[in-house]
Amino acid sequence: MTNISFQDPQTIRQILTQMRRIAVVGISANEARPSYFVGYYLKRMGFDLIPVNPRYEEVLGIPCYPNLSAIPEPPEVVDVFRRPDDVGGIVDEAISVGAKAVWLQFGVVNRKEALRAQNAGLSVVMDRCMKIEHGRYKGSLQWAGMRTGVITARRLMRG
Repeated sequence: MTNISFQDPQTIRQILTQMRRIAVVGISANEARPSYFVGYYLKRMGFDLIPVNPRYEEVLGIPCYPNLSAIPEPPEVVDVFRRPDDVGGIVDEAISVGAKAVWLQFGVVNRKEALRAQNAGLSVVMDRCMKIEHGRYKGSLQWAGMRTGVITARRLMRG
């Protein structure tokens, strides 16, 4: 079997430069959560953000949908902030609504479902952050304190 990493720079660039409608599945309305910050960033960078989380009616001033099937116009990219075990159902929905790509954020690793999405014709990125990759290719990784060289979502241990 071929060793596919799902972190191909050409695929990442293609998604970031050619696709504009991004459904963020698992977005939070809590400003301290990474999903909120990524959604905020994508919106500020001019992407058409579509929040998806059944817990909210609105996130970032945009109507929030309970699932991908409820979105009136299909997203091009499905950016996933959910547990790896939840990816199968999200891939099913992404395929059925006609999405072009599935992007699994840091720590969301499900090789079986990534391969299934790819075999269905979707571009797939896994275990990468859309905000960080956009900043890398746009040359603005220093935005909002990212110039530190330390990228983590974990709290620092205080001694």
